[in-house]
Amino acid sequence: MKKFLHLQLKFFTSLILRKYHPEIIAVSGSIGKTSTKEMIYSILSSRFSTRTSIKNYNNEIGVPLTIIGVESPGSSVLGWVKVFVRALNLYLYRDKNYPKYLVLEMGIDRPGDMDYLTRLAPPFIAVMTGVSHSHLEYFGSLNNIKKEKQVLIERVDRRGLSVLNYDNKESLAMAELSPARVLTYGLKSGADLLAQDVHFNASDGNYDIAGASFKLNHEGNIVPVIMPNILSEGGIYAALAATSVALHLGLNLMEIAAALRFCRLPSGRMQLLSGIKHTFIIDDTYNSSPESSIAALKVLGNIKIDINSSRYAILGDMLEIGAYSEDGHKLVGKEVFENHIDYLISVGERSRDIDRGAQAAGMSADFIFHFDKTEAAGLFIQDRLREGDVVLIKGSQGIRMEKIVKEIMEEPGRADELLVRQGSSWE
Repeated sequence: MKKFLHLQLKFFTSLILRKYHPEIIAVSGSIGKTSTKEMIYSILSSRFSTRTSIKNYNNEIGVPLTIIGVESPGSSVLGWVKVFVRALNLYLYRDKNYPKYLVLEMGIDRPGDMDYLTRLAPPFIAVMTGVSHSHLEYFGSLNNIKKEKQVLIERVDRRGLSVLNYDNKESLAMAELSPARVLTYGLKSGADLLAQDVHFNASDGNYDIAGASFKLNHEGNIVPVIMPNILSEGGIYAALAATSVALHLGLNLMEIAAALRFCRLPSGRMQLLSGIKHTFIIDDTYNSSPESSIAALKVLGNIKIDINSSRYAILGDMLEIGAYSEDGHKLVGKEVFENHIDYLISVGERSRDIDRGAQAAGMSADFIFHFDKTEAAGLFIQDRLREGDVVLIKGSQGIRMEKIVKEIMEEPGRADELLVRQGSSWE
């Protein structure tokens, strides 16, 4: 049945794309795919007819559903019949509102995934956010992940564009494989699109933490950018990637800077939430890897807090990183200490290596606490928090760290609106 479903989706997707000829902007990478996709959509939709992937629809089923413009009916047979009727109608009758641009997220779990997705939806513009150890368990080595990801860049339309993260060496190395023009972005000198003088607006004791500002430099043309809803370097990288796409499609820097002001990241990606007892929560619970954890810890370490307040890192297991698991967790623990985090709370069996890494770096065991379950960790931190404390909460999907956020957020009644994985399928 699953094979039949894939064949039908592939068939209808091909018909629809041949009829409407939308330009496909495909986004992939080990971290930041969804944030980048959403930021591209946010900018382009203010000017063009644009559609983006629903939720995290980034696989052999999700990508066709986005192209058709429907949500997954799950296990409902009648629901799938309606999906195929909708697809057939799109082919038989012209929909004058069908989007000009499709911003599609393309994820990989196994070798061959990117080949399938790029044949299904050939990219006009390809964006590579970077390559890291995510999904190492299924690929064996970082180089194998790179080989799988780079298929996207190899398949980009010659008339289109490849957008590459200059600061990620695996991504940058793909430049020579692109048949199309290449634009690089980053925070390091040498990138075609450069973010300079990056600042996160944090202040002492007045509960005003969120916000980023930087100077956007493209070929010597510089414009200031203010993003009041962004609290991470990941958000800056997403903004730069989105700017690269928008420039290629004819927007100017001033237009883009104005649009970026209203951009925000999806739930569970470095979202600043109000916590109980007048505390702050940095909710980064969507997923986790060593690279993204280190980036989040740097943000936590740089936030100014009152002298009587504390920084907490609540970190869960990082899954699907295979043989790198022990070293990756220990490296994150080392970063906890080096970023001057006051307390480390770890959750899950693998996260014991975070504790070991922190202690080896010099952190006292008196400031490290370990729990097997998120529920116990949530109750523990709830009792310890004091006014002005800042708490980073992060872990892989399987460890469900958003449960801790819900335990200590100021408005748990808004969890469905503010947190990830709140649907009935996750209960």
